[in-house]
Amino acid sequence: MVMPWPADYQRRWTLANGIACSGVGLHSGASATVRLVPREAGGLWIGKGTGNASRALHSNLVRPSRLCTLVQLASGTIATVEHLLAAIGGCGITDLEILVDGEEIPLLDGSALPWVELFSSAGLEDLGPRQPLPALGETICIQQGDAFIRATPCEQLRLSAAVNYASKAIGPLLYELDLNPASFVAELSSARTFGFADQVGQLQAAGLIRGGSLDNALVCDQQRWLNPPLRFSDEPVRHKLLDLVGDLALASFPRAHVFAYRGSHALHIQLAQALDHALGEPV
Repeated sequence: MVMPWPADYQRRWTLANGIACSGVGLHSGASATVRLVPREAGGLWIGKGTGNASRALHSNLVRPSRLCTLVQLASGTIATVEHLLAAIGGCGITDLEILVDGEEIPLLDGSALPWVELFSSAGLEDLGPRQPLPALGETICIQQGDAFIRATPCEQLRLSAAVNYASKAIGPLLYELDLNPASFVAELSSARTFGFADQVGQLQAAGLIRGGSLDNALVCDQQRWLNPPLRFSDEPVRHKLLDLVGDLALASFPRAHVFAYRGSHALHIQLAQALDHALGEPV
């Protein structure tokens, strides 16, 4: 990216200009348009449709959903918010209104990179200093079967993820980074969503991934990727971290080391809500 991104998360930022983007949702297969409107204060807000009031974005808006993060508003639900929220939170944008005409955020290329490129073209406006990232005082660990997510006190926001898939195309992977806008853009934003060829029929029968294709998702079988090349040799685990950033953007980014093993949106959201509780945010 040619744009100089914020060095850290110590200042408040909004977009210098409003932007709009249209595309197809991963699960619904339906078209939607997202408008991003600069705000000078008040944090992140989200609204659905025309003429409906938007609400402050918060982890308490999330409702159970399979394979994506879904928020519930009085005017309806908005699905698959995680890649857009990852781009917003990862790039350091703190004040913005998200207006969605449709039921699902467009998947675009399956990563957060198209949103980052739109932010770069619109520019960022510095709104001044923000409160320091809150310090986590004690370890939080949430487990579901053999999957877990853990947050431990740390001087900065450090993220780690590990996966271990039976497919030889992926296998065991581990990735870790100290999160800031530059590291998010360079190391995570372009990592695409991924799936498995033998699950496509089952998921489509369940009404999911109707908008998925080899153009907007990586797909593998037990041996190989069906649509190479990968953008990184460890792109799947980087995408897991991208999803984690998006889900944590629903809460206050903490000064903590967050480690997810076989992470999922359900685990991420439970941690986001636990962080809000631990850091004194209403849930």
